[in-house]
Amino acid sequence: MKLIQILFLTLFALLLFNFANAQTGDGKISGSVLDDTKKPLDGATVILLAAKDSTVISSQLVSKDGSFAFENLKDNTYLVKATYIGYKDYHSGNVVVSQQKQVNLSAFILSPAGKTLNEVSVTAQKSFIQQKIDRTVVNVGALISNTGTNALEVLQKTPGVQVDADGNITFKGKSGVLVMIDDKPTYLSAANLATYLRSLPASSLDQIELMDNPPAKYDAAGNAGVINIKTKKNTIKGFHAVLGADYAQGFYGRNSENANLNYRIDKVNLFANLSYNEQRTWRRLEIDRAYLDANGDPTSSLKDISYFRPTNYNTNIKAGMDFYASPKTTWGIVYTGNISPSHDNSPVNSPLYGQNGALDSTINTNNTSKNKFNSNGLNVNYTHKFDSTGHELTFDLDYIRDVSGSNQLFVNNTYLPDGTLTNSTMLTDNLPSYINIYSAKADYAHPFKGKAKLEAGVKSSYVNTDNAANYFNVVNGVSTIDYNNTNRFLYKENINAAYVNFNKNFSRFSLQTGLRIENTNGNGHQLGNAEKADSSFINHYTNLFPTAYFSYNLDTAAHNVLVASYGRRIGRPNYGSLNPFTFFVDEFTYFSGNPFLRPQFTDNYKLAYSFKSLFTLAFAYNYTTDVQGETIHRDSDVFISTNGNIGQQKTLDFSVTTNFQPTKWWSVNLYAEVYKNTYQGAFYTGYLNQSEVTLAGNGNNQFTISPTWSAEVSGFFDTGGTYGQFVTLPKGMLNAAIQKKILNNKGTIKLTMQDILHSFSPSGTITNIVDATATFHNTLDTRVATLAFTYSFGNSTNTPQKRETGGAESEQGRAH
Repeated sequence: MKLIQILFLTLFALLLFNFANAQTGDGKISGSVLDDTKKPLDGATVILLAAKDSTVISSQLVSKDGSFAFENLKDNTYLVKATYIGYKDYHSGNVVVSQQKQVNLSAFILSPAGKTLNEVSVTAQKSFIQQKIDRTVVNVGALISNTGTNALEVLQKTPGVQVDADGNITFKGKSGVLVMIDDKPTYLSAANLATYLRSLPASSLDQIELMDNPPAKYDAAGNAGVINIKTKKNTIKGFHAVLGADYAQGFYGRNSENANLNYRIDKVNLFANLSYNEQRTWRRLEIDRAYLDANGDPTSSLKDISYFRPTNYNTNIKAGMDFYASPKTTWGIVYTGNISPSHDNSPVNSPLYGQNGALDSTINTNNTSKNKFNSNGLNVNYTHKFDSTGHELTFDLDYIRDVSGSNQLFVNNTYLPDGTLTNSTMLTDNLPSYINIYSAKADYAHPFKGKAKLEAGVKSSYVNTDNAANYFNVVNGVSTIDYNNTNRFLYKENINAAYVNFNKNFSRFSLQTGLRIENTNGNGHQLGNAEKADSSFINHYTNLFPTAYFSYNLDTAAHNVLVASYGRRIGRPNYGSLNPFTFFVDEFTYFSGNPFLRPQFTDNYKLAYSFKSLFTLAFAYNYTTDVQGETIHRDSDVFISTNGNIGQQKTLDFSVTTNFQPTKWWSVNLYAEVYKNTYQGAFYTGYLNQSEVTLAGNGNNQFTISPTWSAEVSGFFDTGGTYGQFVTLPKGMLNAAIQKKILNNKGTIKLTMQDILHSFSPSGTITNIVDATATFHNTLDTRVATLAFTYSFGNSTNTPQKRETGGAESEQGRAH
């Protein structure tokens, strides 16, 4: 692996040297591209032409702040053209590079390419997918079928992202992705993250950034990369509000209400995103198990049929203030809060069959639970812009406190085939959890002449968790402590990091490279009880994480672009995965933590080719050591699920992204990938060697019916694959939506239908279990019709954009 890395980096270092020495001339033309509200048009294309015959000399995408610069130009007369989807092209006059070598043009203001019909303005919609050197950007609002859905359901339709029945997220066939909200970590376990994302309405989302190889500025955590969910940010002078409400009907009804408020007066900007939703869902899970003797012959079998009917009440608050102390300096404070109580009644029916297939007994389990999850976070941020070139200093201070808990009751009754009750047990538990997270970081960016920029930063975080599991056996109404399962687990962790990142644009060649160092210090303490002794562990390790990106325009018009990248990532265990507690599902199914779980490390290689932003072909290779994943092992008749280090994982991935417009009223976005996952390593049953090829894809069709009517048909599928011990079957989903604009385009009514064919049914096989086989099948409440209404009112003049980011970028994603 080290030889591959050395050859990879050496090859592109030579390319960089050759292209750097091929540049001639010392002229420069710079400027910026803005929309009609003076906001940067990130992603606009700027083309440099010779004035004499309009020959294309070079082209480039503008930076995030809308700026561009053509350098190393010979003395000549030039023209500059700016284009962006949905806007009229901008053409400059003659630009002469001669005695004046440095020409700074006035800002290009692009107007929407719309027309007026019956006093209704029609403008092009933002494209669904935008490709950048280090990430793919998905515009959530481009799909009207996202209306009435939540953030987790939006992710299901995002290219390369898959969400299983439990809400676990994988990206390009890999687990361990770091999910962030507005560049801030979510600080949640997989289960609580799924709950939180279900509580976020899609109407509050702006973009989703997909980074399978994130730059050095981001935490190195996240084996599969980073998914950054960006929420909508108002920058309106005076008062502006967007209100929304929807009702959805699946197996049960659901409702959601949200408000996005903004008020700017003088140097103060106030903002708030508020949402509330009630969700009652339904799920049926069937697990079939066959127990075998030493010869592989069946001895008995068990069919577990579980029904889940959780009801969640989710309240989300994100509010803050920005104070513009001067044109260059901004202070900000942001509060985020989430209150999510829930309750569930989950009966389990478990018939047990003998060797001859005859019914032996039936165990009925009635599980009831009342749960709470409260999260409060405070961020203080500072930004100072030294000038308009991107020279700036920022810092963030974060504090987050999560409090969660669960009170559960398990009643198990065993019956003979004739219905005779032979045994009855009752177990109760109380599972409180407390997490405190402190984080501080500072980032500095310094641009240089020649369109180069150096970024550097430091970060330190401290996390302490306190989890208790209190179990009680109840006999004749009397509770006694179950010392075998009662426990308390304390964990403390400190991570210190620093990074440096450099990027440079040449006429046809771009380079970005970085290095991050992270020092991790962890301390776990499992407290004992009357029957069990204490235990503890300490982890200290320091690692380097290099990243590199290389982009080359194969032609002067930048119609054909080649991009290569490399990066190294770490996947630290979730705090809950280190917790050795046992959690009960039913008499035959437990979950248990693993305090000996090691971090995993991944090397990511990628080569991509893009043509005119019409399509992108990408090939990726990922190699992971000490892979963490859910494992299932058998203890008598009980299946125990725990996270373990499986061995190594190799992933080969080929993907295609394309968007085109067959007619003026029909736009198509398609994504397809073929990947092969291979797992190899020591396992409970010996050596694991499992490999599968998966074909997956997403697609959507947008139809413009009239100036105020539009529709959409979208869907996704995958043919199934292997994920450690699990082999999944094919699944997919078909969605449709129709939209009507009303009230002078300030209001919108949308009707959506999700999973029309009710084909999203995650199922598969669990392999490599000692003397047993197992399959699972889920039936989910995913066929849902939603009627939604949104309305915006207030001023519409833009002001400087506020900060809604923080510095805690990975810790909360590992909580619990």
